[in-house]
Amino acid sequence: MFNRRKEEQRLKQEGRLPPGQSLTMKFPVLHYGPVPRFDPETWDFRVYGEVEEEKRWSWEEFQDLPRTKLVMDIHCVTRWSKFDTEWEGVSVRSLVDEGLITPKPSAHHVLQHCEYGFTVNIPVDVALADNFLLAMHFDGEPISPEHGYPLRGIAGSIPGRDGLLEPYFWKGGKWLRGLEFLDQDQMGFWEQAGYHNRADIWKEERLAF
Repeated sequence: MFNRRKEEQRLKQEGRLPPGQSLTMKFPVLHYGPVPRFDPETWDFRVYGEVEEEKRWSWEEFQDLPRTKLVMDIHCVTRWSKFDTEWEGVSVRSLVDEGLITPKPSAHHVLQHCEYGFTVNIPVDVALADNFLLAMHFDGEPISPEHGYPLRGIAGSIPGRDGLLEPYFWKGGKWLRGLEFLDQDQMGFWEQAGYHNRADIWKEERLAF
């Protein structure tokens, strides 16, 4: 406990601990509903909506997409923060830069579609930022089923990087199955339940009221 508090104080002094947050050495599991079953033979990932061409990848095809590794701090709206977490997956920005997907000029928002119809909304600028990733691995291992295997969105903070919108961790959906590019914003599951639409960690945008 003493070491945790000492480390928390260090992170606070470095400006990495957002207001109202506490350091955790664990990785809490929080989600709504049961953990879905994964079948690699039927799983696919779809990108559609305000894009020049709809894309659909099987699990085998998705694993061959360009990979990105990131070290990020993650901050849950339930007030825990975990630092220097290591992720590997597919960057939406890389898919755009390499011409694998092409958003239309009308694309201003992205809706993450997950298993069981769960959704999470983010601005397109967040989806294309360096601190958002379609993650398959955590700390060098496949993400556990409880944390979103085989694929989840990850929204976090890159230490030392300024100028990025840094949302709470719920803005990355578990058990992700698709991205829908939209011309208008559409509230996701938690946003419809009263959570803040933008979710800026530094402004403590937890709830909409």
